[in-house]
Amino acid sequence: MKSMEQYKKKLKILSRIKLFESLPSQIIHEIEQLANKSNLNAYAKNTIIQTPGNEKTGLSFVIAGKLRAYKTDSDGKQYTVCILSEGGMFGEVESFSLGIDGTYVETMEDSTIYSIPAEHFEPLLSKHPELGLRLLSDMSKRLRQQVELVEKLVFRDLRGKVLYFLNRLSKKFSIEENGYLKIDIPLTHQELANMIGATREAVSLTLQELSNEGIIVTSRRMVMIHVEKVMKELS
Repeated sequence: MKSMEQYKKKLKILSRIKLFESLPSQIIHEIEQLANKSNLNAYAKNTIIQTPGNEKTGLSFVIAGKLRAYKTDSDGKQYTVCILSEGGMFGEVESFSLGIDGTYVETMEDSTIYSIPAEHFEPLLSKHPELGLRLLSDMSKRLRQQVELVEKLVFRDLRGKVLYFLNRLSKKFSIEENGYLKIDIPLTHQELANMIGATREAVSLTLQELSNEGIIVTSRRMVMIHVEKVMKELS
């Protein structure tokens, strides 16, 4: 009985994965057959679920929560590669790598991950080219975003880096509030510093300057940005 309940739960989860939306019924049926060969795991906040050299094989999908993929330099500074929210995916199979190999992947909040082993997913890619095209499209989009991120974080000063990253987060995780966009992620100064490879003290000073100028509103674990003012600074 318990195994049947778990199977039905996995089938329900499959219907929420964006990659599988609007696929032909034949492919959906074959993917459903993988439900008993897949894994559903819950992780607490701040759990590292991947380290460089210990990448997960197969595809993993974020069912709930948020993950951060990041790299570290020789000084131990962290640089965010991407943030994955519900519907996001990571991992690799023989044909594809989704761009976060060589990174740490850590939960930003309590998260649930659904994983399909490579040896079960790879035959589907060989049999159904349209599924491979969807993966290729996602990989290309993510690569463009990563190239842009590296460019902005290398060539901008700290003020520009903070504004760029806050604007980027607001496009993906925000709600409108009193003319500002509230970034819908609990965000401390240290966490933001980790994302852009800076010290907490320097980021705190920059946030205070931006707050004094009315470009952002900040309080404990919360940041809101004034989009027009931010875009004027970034242009």
